Amino acid sequence: MRTQDQDLQVQSAEPAPAGARGGHLGLHLVPPLRINLQRLRPMAPDIAWAVFVGLNLAAMRLLTNWQTVPFLAIWVSLTVVYGFRLWRLQPTILTWAAVTLATGGIIWVQVLKGQQDADYLAEVPLIALMFLVMVWHGRRRLAATQERLTAMEQVQRISQENVRLLEQQRQFLQDASHELGTPITVALGHAELIERAATDQAVAADARVVTGELARLRRLTNRLLLLASAGTPDFLHLTQVPADSLVLDALERWGNIPRRWRLGEVAEATVRGDGDRLVAALDALLENAVAHTEPGDTIEVGVRLEGGNAVLAVADSGCGIPPTELDRIFRRFTRAQPSRSREAGGFGLGLSIVQAIAEAHHGSIRVRSTSGQGATFEMVIPAIPNALAS
Repeated sequence: MRTQDQDLQVQSAEPAPAGARGGHLGLHLVPPLRINLQRLRPMAPDIAWAVFVGLNLAAMRLLTNWQTVPFLAIWVSLTVVYGFRLWRLQPTILTWAAVTLATGGIIWVQVLKGQQDADYLAEVPLIALMFLVMVWHGRRRLAATQERLTAMEQVQRISQENVRLLEQQRQFLQDASHELGTPITVALGHAELIERAATDQAVAADARVVTGELARLRRLTNRLLLLASAGTPDFLHLTQVPADSLVLDALERWGNIPRRWRLGEVAEATVRGDGDRLVAALDALLENAVAHTEPGDTIEVGVRLEGGNAVLAVADSGCGIPPTELDRIFRRFTRAQPSRSREAGGFGLGLSIVQAIAEAHHGSIRVRSTSGQGATFEMVIPAIPNALAS
């Protein structure tokens, strides 16, 4: 007490009255008491159960005619408390051993005194064994649940990491395409000026090569930017688009290329979609058809209704696609004939763009082909019924 008073006087600027010192001592004594109560509060059910067991053990000792009831009450209460508390293995075994010895000891003494039959003593190991089986089964189920939770957490972490990596990839493609766009355009403009102003044929030819490669690089950046933006909320600007007009306009744009162009079935169909994106997808299909055909080959364009969908089809009589390549041609940077596609200026992105645009419209892309006998690509887009379209 004297030491505490001295400490308080050192901390205080002026001596405190005796009543004040008593109040300070009370403040120092109360927190440890509260801390002890807070520590005991989680153990309250265990303490209550221990008191309950003690009362039932006393009842077994004193009420020999009714000792079965408190005996069973002890084991049932142990099972109930363990089900809610789920003690660790060591406390569980110690509690089980204590209850077994306590109940078995009382019954053993009563058997020795002739107050109980010896057969009654066999119930103790049987009930104790049942409790151990329950503990084993419960811990096994708990371990299995924890393994499943751990596996789910690991899968969730992997999924989140994949989403993060995909978002980084998409952002990188967008940033790279934007950053490359301006210098490519400037370089292309200067190369075109050099080509037009050059008097030396060798310089003009070199300038044409540079111009072609820069134009090809600009198309690549535009396609990468389109693929990177696929799936974003502003990827599509939806309106009512006549599918038959898309086909007719595409045939007019591409009709000057030396191929045998044919207009197939043209059904009146309206889709709800982005006209610019659908034009880009149809152009990609036509570019693919041109790249894999010769001047004498046929390319047919058409649109038909199939169920509730509009099917925009591009068929050619070119070299076709080997069966082993059909499952992978829609992957990015994949070419069915790499050398020929490279000579035609292809990147292996056209069909990936078509698939991305079709899926953004809740549609799909499909292909039928036989090697050496041409290919047919069909873009399936949900159509608007005529009554709603009108």
